[in-house]
Amino acid sequence: MPVFRVERNKGYTVMSNYHLRDKSLSLKAKGLLSQILSLPDGYVSLV
Repeated sequence: MPVFRVERNKGYTVMSNYHLRDKSLSLKAKGLLSQILSLPDGYVSLV
């Protein structure tokens, strides 16, 4: 079965599988990393 890959420019975050497969990171840490990487460049949170 062929795999179709489409380049998407907006609304998607691309990250390496390396961090997602790292067994030393918790699921919570992986989710937080994904959330941080989805933020736009230069994003500053004033929490």
